Amino acid sequence: MSRIGNAHITVPAGVSVDFKDNVITVKGAKGTLTQAYDPIITPTMEGNVIIFKRANDLGPTKAKHGLYRALTANMIKGVTEGYTKNLQVNGVGWKVAKQGNKIVLNVGFSHPVEIAEIEGIKLDCPSQTEITVSGIDKEKVGQFAAMVRGVREPEPYHGYGIKYADEVIERKVGKAAGGKG
Repeated sequence: MSRIGNAHITVPAGVSVDFKDNVITVKGAKGTLTQAYDPIITPTMEGNVIIFKRANDLGPTKAKHGLYRALTANMIKGVTEGYTKNLQVNGVGWKVAKQGNKIVLNVGFSHPVEIAEIEGIKLDCPSQTEITVSGIDKEKVGQFAAMVRGVREPEPYHGYGIKYADEVIERKVGKAAGGKG
């Protein structure tokens, strides 16, 4: 039994969900999201509850059962609350600033790195060492935050780099000083 796939999704007030031509469309206060789904999974709406049913009990079908239920739940949360990822910049003299619809990163390179907002993603810099990536699409927010982090990934010796706010960097001990060979 798929525990995730069998869980029901309660649709909050102000959100409309539509199933048509193997596409789920979710509309809410923050925007609209769509997701195609495999016809082997059948979503149905009973009142304000969405139930997903699968055609058979094969392994790939069970996996898709949980997948489409989770994707739909993420879409509903996205159009009501939205998603955010917080990043921190650690380094001597490193800083970030917002200029118009882009952020400028000074992270130890000989030049500043500029990253522009894309459709559906909003960038913000609450301080000189913090970046906030927000949007309604969980996948897009996570992918964009990973791309920003990839500009300068954290290194284990000093902890310099761009890291997620809740990420823990495993620190390594540097070279031992004054050893005899």
